[in-house]
Amino acid sequence: MEKFTQIKRVVVPIDRPNVDTDAIIPKQFLKSIKRTGFGPNLFDEWRYLDAGVPGVDNSDRPLNTAFSLNKPRYAGAGVLLARENFGCGSSREHAPWALYDYGIRAIIAPSFADIFFNNSCKNGLLPIVLDSMKVDQLFLEVEANPGYELEVDLEACLVTTPAGNELSFDFDDGLRFRLLNGLDDIGITLQNEPDIRDYEDRRMKECPWLFS
Repeated sequence: MEKFTQIKRVVVPIDRPNVDTDAIIPKQFLKSIKRTGFGPNLFDEWRYLDAGVPGVDNSDRPLNTAFSLNKPRYAGAGVLLARENFGCGSSREHAPWALYDYGIRAIIAPSFADIFFNNSCKNGLLPIVLDSMKVDQLFLEVEANPGYELEVDLEACLVTTPAGNELSFDFDDGLRFRLLNGLDDIGITLQNEPDIRDYEDRRMKECPWLFS
């Protein structure tokens, strides 16, 4: 997966608590096991005025112009600002896939559902926990300033506002290492590839009948 070190992107707000994974990517789009192609259906039921159907050309669908992702001021957003318990509901990995495929690279919220948090980290998406008062202030600043950008630095564990205010956040060292180095579960395992090959070679010599 792609390394996450530092980004500076436009912020798009989703001012609702308890956004569940079915809202992030509705169940009818879960048939594919590829990690790409879900971006056009991110927040499908909120983003469009008609019912979403897999395989349909989304460019011709009627948009809900009141929804933040459809507002021109948030075009090209790469940071999602959310409320508490973001990503609750089912454990579908398609939720971080859809966010990442849309272009979101970091999410800031007061809290996340545990499974969504871990799924995000395994797919190159950075979930940042800030306390509610800081998140409230960010919502106010985003609303007041079209094109509002935040700089996110995972190495320093800092979020920097356009005014230069630095907001520090805590992040698990192991998950931070994964994201900084672009390592998913397979990548972590392959760090031990020489030892794995040595073991396989030894087993073939010791027990050749197992490999015939």
